Amino acid sequence: KEVIDVSSGDPHRAGMKPVSFVRQVLAVCLYPELLTDQSFPLDVRLRAQRLLEACDGGSVGSYTASSGLLHVRQSIAEFITKRDAGVPSCAKNVFISSGSQKIIVRLLASGEGEIQTGVLTPMPCPHTLPTLLDEGEVALVPYRLVEERGWAVDLDELHRAVTTARGRCQPRAIYISNPGNPTGHVQTRESIEEVIRFAAAEGLLLFVDEVYQDSMIGLDREFISYKKVLFEMGKEYAETVELVSSHSLSCACIAECGQRAGYMEIVSMDPEVMHFVDTMLCTDISTPVTGQLALDLMLNPPKPGDPSYDTYTQRALELLSDLPGISCQPAMGGIYLYPRLHLPSEFTQLAKMLEVEADVLYCQKLLEEEGVFVGVFVLCLLSHRLCVLVPPDTMEEVLTRLCSFHLRLMDGHCDPD
Repeated sequence: KEVIDVSSGDPHRAGMKPVSFVRQVLAVCLYPELLTDQSFPLDVRLRAQRLLEACDGGSVGSYTASSGLLHVRQSIAEFITKRDAGVPSCAKNVFISSGSQKIIVRLLASGEGEIQTGVLTPMPCPHTLPTLLDEGEVALVPYRLVEERGWAVDLDELHRAVTTARGRCQPRAIYISNPGNPTGHVQTRESIEEVIRFAAAEGLLLFVDEVYQDSMIGLDREFISYKKVLFEMGKEYAETVELVSSHSLSCACIAECGQRAGYMEIVSMDPEVMHFVDTMLCTDISTPVTGQLALDLMLNPPKPGDPSYDTYTQRALELLSDLPGISCQPAMGGIYLYPRLHLPSEFTQLAKMLEVEADVLYCQKLLEEEGVFVGVFVLCLLSHRLCVLVPPDTMEEVLTRLCSFHLRLMDGHCDPD
């Protein structure tokens, strides 16, 4: 069987078609002679013309400032201001980067002293984050999300994590993913306020990954940015809590992951530290210009459109929840489902004998027998990550194969642990 990879959020690889408007504008920018080609819609050619005028020399082949094209940064600031109902954003506080997580890790790792810097990190978390922290010699301070409450952030767990971490490291930041990656949880305003007060009391930098803010699935929950809540809490918090929020092309609305571009907005940070961030960006290769232009197109689409994946997200959730030995919290946002496995004791014993984790063995066998590649998160056992932002027919094939494999595995075994 052909292997179907639903382990990570790479929708184009899984068969999703790119947004025509984005690709058409980029094509014209790359080959400006198309500006006079009547086969391209007028709005495509007009947008391409404006973007080319923002590039030095009128070409995407020119360098940009380390923090990104000013035109695009202004577009980002306008998007943020509109999203947050008038809470002001300024282009000078916006930095375009090919990897915001990496920049923040480098910033945190740059502190002086013998005690290692620590970052409070949710469990489960984005699968690349532990490796980035390790490479930066930054300590991962885990805090568990509460599965029974839909993978919610728990204030008592945050206090436990920061208290137990002191002595072996110096916690300096807390990482939040909202909507959650890979859990799909979307925080309420009350939960966000709790986290902000906690960060203020503990003197922690707030780093909030909001890349799936356009991917709202649950009808009973709306996305609210941390910045909006922070400013609505008044000057006591808005002027003292340091906040870094990020968004990127990996979002569900266009999913241009390969363009490698995103942005960070930095709030209430010391100007000298802001300058240091800009300096760090100067030491890296600049974000590809086409990726920067795609950011502008993502934040200023020709017209709003509803995401097409929500219908089969519900289909996948219902099917997984009906399988014996699997439970799955409903996703409120994002592009993943994060089912929990309750495997038979015979299977877990086999895994021990083979000296592998039971969920790793499950994923290996699923790949070998059915050609379905799902993500496994080794720091949060007996769960796997399933990307649902794929074409509907692909999702149906994945679910058919997964059900067949799982029922075969469970057949003849005793009740799951």
